[in-house]
Amino acid sequence: MINVLIGMAAIGGTLLMYLAAVKVHQHVDFTFTLPVIIATFMIVVVLLTFHIPYDTYMIGGEWINKLLGPAVVALAYPLYQQRTILKELILPVFSGTMVGAVVGVSTGILLAKWAGFDDLIIYSLSPKSVTTPVAMAVADSTGGITPLAAVFVMIAGIGGVMVSTIILRFFKINHYLGRGVGMGCASHAIGTAAAMEHNQLEGSISTVAMVVSAVVVSIITPGLIVLWL
Repeated sequence: MINVLIGMAAIGGTLLMYLAAVKVHQHVDFTFTLPVIIATFMIVVVLLTFHIPYDTYMIGGEWINKLLGPAVVALAYPLYQQRTILKELILPVFSGTMVGAVVGVSTGILLAKWAGFDDLIIYSLSPKSVTTPVAMAVADSTGGITPLAAVFVMIAGIGGVMVSTIILRFFKINHYLGRGVGMGCASHAIGTAAAMEHNQLEGSISTVAMVVSAVVVSIITPGLIVLWL
């Protein structure tokens, strides 16, 4: 019974914080005020302030985490709406995504190696740019730590969205194709959600890139680890 109450409190508190973050973003439309960023920060502050263990929060948080799969599947609707245009762009989307997947995994491995991180950390870090379930499965197959892989996925997703505006503007990437593929490859579902807010077609391309990237990364990561380590 206690676990049920804790779970309900965790779910309710998370939803309230997210709704509050949405209100903030509506009034201050800026990259750093994205709801997922503000809500995550608020949750961390509450857990630290009241000394609530992460395991306790996850009694309810795990149910929110389980909804990530259905949320990703729901992205198929705008994908269906843009199906005609996507058919015409299938070659550049797939080729760009495959290049992005190889570069994303390789740079993560090489930078972590250059920084002197332990191999266990590198195994956990390598699939950082795909959705959490895929990243955890890849990390587990390569000998990494699955909870740590999930943390790196969150960092990649939130960090990618936070710096995307600066990077895209610096390199003058204004076309929806380049923006969509970049966000889908680098920041998975969080980046796709941000792309969807910017433009539905861009979000649809990001969805395709995210899905293709997950498949490609799960295949190439073990080989790239062997190659670079």
